[in-house]
Amino acid sequence: MPRKRPGRVRTKNTNRREALKLSSMAPEDFNVRPGEVKSIACPDCRTWRRIMGDTVLKIREHCISDKVAEGEKHVTCPGSDQLVVIDIDVRRWQARQNRLLRDAMPQENRRVAQQFYKPLPAPAAPVSRIKAEVTLETARQSYLAHRKGCTRCVGGQHCTDGGILARRYVLALNQEPARRETREQLEREERREARRQAQRWPAVRSRQWAKHGGAAVETANNQCRERAAGAVSAYRGPNVPLEPLRISV
Repeated sequence: MPRKRPGRVRTKNTNRREALKLSSMAPEDFNVRPGEVKSIACPDCRTWRRIMGDTVLKIREHCISDKVAEGEKHVTCPGSDQLVVIDIDVRRWQARQNRLLRDAMPQENRRVAQQFYKPLPAPAAPVSRIKAEVTLETARQSYLAHRKGCTRCVGGQHCTDGGILARRYVLALNQEPARRETREQLEREERREARRQAQRWPAVRSRQWAKHGGAAVETANNQCRERAAGAVSAYRGPNVPLEPLRISV
């Protein structure tokens, strides 16, 4: 791609005004983006004109009216050959302009600089690769469900997953007697522990009663005193009248 060469300044004349600083103008009245043609809104005629030069920048000579070709008189604009000084941070100005353009854009047309796509969920692992507690019933159900939906598992032939499920079912069949014996032994241990707890319970209650009970507790539990008329228990709070009060005016 050919490099864009800056416009040549063919004259050393100026309009003899003080150099125009971009910091004194509105940010939207000039364009100094890198890689683009520098342009500015002429302070006199308010039309966009090109900024000429590479080191010495000047507004290109232009006339007041854009209709000279239609017969109007050619009148040079006083803003022609105006010196321009770039005394701003171009990067900060460009970032601000980009933000203003993005905010002014309709909401339905806005797009972030980087698109984030929701990742697709990973495919579910086949039943033969799921690591879970294998019992005789679960192994049997998994094998039968695979045989029902697989077209390659016919007769004594199995696919890769079907062979894994079949071996798992056979292994569960071989381990079932040992598992049954283990379960029965655990149940016997639980029953023996329950019987030991039932035998120890009366002795434990007797020790608790001897430690925290006695004749004083039994006397307090069995003693009942009559309260005076109008008296209430200390746990119920003050006595509240039950009939409405009739106040005469």
